[in-house]
Amino acid sequence: MKRVRFAAAGRLHEGEFRDGWLLDAAGRRYAPEEVAWLPPVVPTKVVGVALNFADHADELGVRTPEEPALFFKPPSSLVGHRAPVLYPRGVRHLHQEVELAVVIGRRCRRVRPEDAYEVIRGYTVANDVTVRDFVGNFYRPPVRAKGYDTFGPVGPWVVEGEIPDPHRLRLRAYVNGELRQEGVTAQLVWRVPELVAFVSSIMTLEPDDLILTGTPRGVAPVHPGDVMRLEVEGIGTLENPVVAEEAWEPVPESPGTGRV
Repeated sequence: MKRVRFAAAGRLHEGEFRDGWLLDAAGRRYAPEEVAWLPPVVPTKVVGVALNFADHADELGVRTPEEPALFFKPPSSLVGHRAPVLYPRGVRHLHQEVELAVVIGRRCRRVRPEDAYEVIRGYTVANDVTVRDFVGNFYRPPVRAKGYDTFGPVGPWVVEGEIPDPHRLRLRAYVNGELRQEGVTAQLVWRVPELVAFVSSIMTLEPDDLILTGTPRGVAPVHPGDVMRLEVEGIGTLENPVVAEEAWEPVPESPGTGRV
């Protein structure tokens, strides 16, 4: 099942994507082009894992860490499928990063690796947008590099019950149709159960929290006017345009409905 969140006709909806249509809780159908796609979950936290592909560490000229190198992305960075990513003023090197994101299904703490799949709700696609200008320590990526509003595209949906093995999925990132990144989750240094166990040994995980599992080699600059298209096999395609911050006019909020 593909679970979605979207806005249509001034209202927020939760439902599913089926046979090319978005269905709300009442079963009403919406075409993908007539809705505003929202992040498919509203997490209390987003935990990223740096350098979890050895080839990505190699391209940056650093070694893989001896334990998962964690960082946070603020929930305020999240945007949905097709939403613009804002290019901050003065930035020189803005990169896309395609990642498999794990969605937590229930409150948990100190989960054993062998029990990890029991607390996983599903999976989605994430783009860990990063300003490389501000990364001085690859093992502790700074908030400034990864925390801007719109730097966390996720979606377009959460896939539940359809991924028997998250370590057999191919990841690809395209910019303006050109393939930039490609990898397979079998190459993860720290696998999904190990990541859930490690993160939950430090903090309580809540339903819909996200763990971003890392990106393969191939990160490269993107610029205003570019379109990023990220694919994770078996999950879906996440697409977002890059827009210069000074050119962006935000959509006004509708009272009582949230941002649409």
